[in-house]
Amino acid sequence: MTAQDFTYAEVGATREAERPDGYRHLRHRVLVGRGDAAYRNAADAVMEFWMHRALPVRVETSAPRAAPGVSVVIGLGAGPLRLNAPCRIVWTREEERYTGWAYGTLPGHPQSGEESFVVHLDDEDDVWLTVTAFSRPATAAARAAGPLGPVFQRAYARRCGAVLRRLARP
Repeated sequence: MTAQDFTYAEVGATREAERPDGYRHLRHRVLVGRGDAAYRNAADAVMEFWMHRALPVRVETSAPRAAPGVSVVIGLGAGPLRLNAPCRIVWTREEERYTGWAYGTLPGHPQSGEESFVVHLDDEDDVWLTVTAFSRPATAAARAAGPLGPVFQRAYARRCGAVLRRLARP
């Protein structure tokens, strides 16, 4: 996988929470549960795309579990108004207390950039979801949407947290 496949140069920047210049930035952190069982449930829901499928958006993946190189197409809307947003997973993280992944945009996506979804079990036994993103409009329609793009992205991140809270319950 090369940076040329993506629509932006800073492939992998969300792994270290970098904030590349020239993009809008988002970081949304929300408590989704408590304890080991909630962490395991949340981690599986993120890694196996259950969280995204429950949003509800249409999710097509080239594999059942997140891994570098897996293709992901998010479909928003219905019928002829459906917007398909192609992405590819650029990194994953599966550790004792951190689990997640990020996808980067591919040609045809209305935005250009990267978004990560990471579940973390902290020292107080709280389970957190952090959504981190950097993006900028990649199409004329996205540019015309102006401030609605960031509003939608924040709403999407909030919805991920609400859905994951339900999926994380032991």
